[in-house]
Amino acid sequence: MAWLKQSVLCGVAALAGAAAGEGVFRRGMERVSSLDPADSSSLYAARAIQLVYETLLEYDYRERPYRLIPGLAEALPEVAEDGRVYLLRVRPEARFHPDPCFGTDASGAPRGRAVTAADVVFSLKRLADRKVASPGAWLVEDEVVGLRAFADRSAGAAPTDYGAEVAGLRALDARTVRIELTRPLHVFPYYLAVAYTAVVPAEAVRGYGAEFGARGVGSGPYRLEAWRRNHQMRYVREPSWWGWTAGPAAVSGGAEPFERVVYSLVDDASTQWLCFLAGELDFLGEIARDNWDAVIGPGGGLSQELAGRGVTLHTIPTLEVAYIGINMEDPVLGSNRALRQALNSAFDGASWERFYNNRAVRADGPVPPGVAGRLETPFPYPYDLARARALLRAAGYPEGVDPASGRRLELTLDLGRTSQDIRESVELLVSYLARVGVVVRPQFHNWPVFLKRVSSRQSQMFRVGWVGDYPDAQNFMQLFYSRNVSPGPNRTNYVNPAFDRLYEAACAARDEGERERLWREAQALIREDCPWVFLHFQKAYTLCGPRVSEYVPSDFPYGSEKYLRQRRAGAPAAGEGKSQ
Repeated sequence: MAWLKQSVLCGVAALAGAAAGEGVFRRGMERVSSLDPADSSSLYAARAIQLVYETLLEYDYRERPYRLIPGLAEALPEVAEDGRVYLLRVRPEARFHPDPCFGTDASGAPRGRAVTAADVVFSLKRLADRKVASPGAWLVEDEVVGLRAFADRSAGAAPTDYGAEVAGLRALDARTVRIELTRPLHVFPYYLAVAYTAVVPAEAVRGYGAEFGARGVGSGPYRLEAWRRNHQMRYVREPSWWGWTAGPAAVSGGAEPFERVVYSLVDDASTQWLCFLAGELDFLGEIARDNWDAVIGPGGGLSQELAGRGVTLHTIPTLEVAYIGINMEDPVLGSNRALRQALNSAFDGASWERFYNNRAVRADGPVPPGVAGRLETPFPYPYDLARARALLRAAGYPEGVDPASGRRLELTLDLGRTSQDIRESVELLVSYLARVGVVVRPQFHNWPVFLKRVSSRQSQMFRVGWVGDYPDAQNFMQLFYSRNVSPGPNRTNYVNPAFDRLYEAACAARDEGERERLWREAQALIREDCPWVFLHFQKAYTLCGPRVSEYVPSDFPYGSEKYLRQRRAGAPAAGEGKSQ
């Protein structure tokens, strides 16, 4: 086994092609299936996409609590008509990178062009286009006046008419966009910072067709230089990007940004760890459970050995909730609330927390701590084997047995990753349910196949996490809204009219206190209906190598490599990042 790890390790180093002085930032990544913003349904895709493409707004890299700042827009939006109308102006200096889709100049070199308000309109219409089938359509199709009708028309066989007028989405001039909403929506500015709403050029979409997702024709800080599918993505810095001379990522004081960013697919956590120790990766976004004692010293901080190497540790509570989704269309689970409640009562949260080195806290609902409107009352279905057995009897499965067949109840759990940690944690989950007589059969897939199974409603149960797109309870509660069923973010296909009424009232509420009260009522419904087995909220522990400075942990790290700087030779490392 040792020789195999070494072989993989050397292969990563050779592919990254990056000695310490070459100005390359190297990190491991999960598989990314597309660079099309309309397909940015995973954390990994959003990271890769927002190196190349820009959103109108983004998050301040350093300030906490999180706040929005201008991105592709030159200023925050002007809001009028009781919160229903937004005016935004595109930065005059923003340009799409040179690409053959824009034509060539006299010397035959590819041209670029200015980003315009028409590009914003095109991109938001495209998000709602049924032929595109974006899982991010929920952001706009029912929120922008006229966009639902546009989406319905696009479902036909004829080519989608992007020239058709949408009353709530207009380019007033070359740089000014007017967006009119169907209702006041306090979170709408957050939508303009989500990777789905990144601005793309029509020439590239139409010219490359099905290949558009492999191209990366954007206006952001980096350009896609090479992509070996399921292996490596390589980006090169775009020196003409407006943000290198203006804004919070501007280069100053002699600190140089990285000229290249390399994402390498390294599935095995042990191999990632060895690559990091060897200096062949500059960033470790997740510390494997087996390596915990080598990273964290007796006092809970970074070990002396790693600190002596110039490594820095960064910790942050995340807006991430991990759960087992239950397909509410499944004939066994979907109509049997007592069975779903029993699964939650059989989940041993204390054992689970120990397995994750106490970096995970048993989830008591869908909304993480620290989010306004979170329900703080005790979870009604904590670990309780006696209650789990009683609920199984009420569900029609005494001791986990189906009286009709005399056999134990068997459930299937789909997984999208095959790492050692995942496999070991799944063994724990299987053992928890076995205590009450329920058999769980895990099925392992690669990530794209897993997503396809879930979005096409083929899974009975599936393990996944949700990382908040923005710091508001609505972002988590929309995972249960009936209009967002698969392939939208409501992957469990949960439908409850009472929940929908609360959700819609909360979205429309102008008073913050009233909105938070409604969110709490909605969470109480979800806790009772149990469309999830609630697993955990997570705290992130990340490591930066000695060549990296200016790293700030964030729940919204998309495109943040533009803020990183190369540490000068001999410059001291802090040893440990600030916990938040």
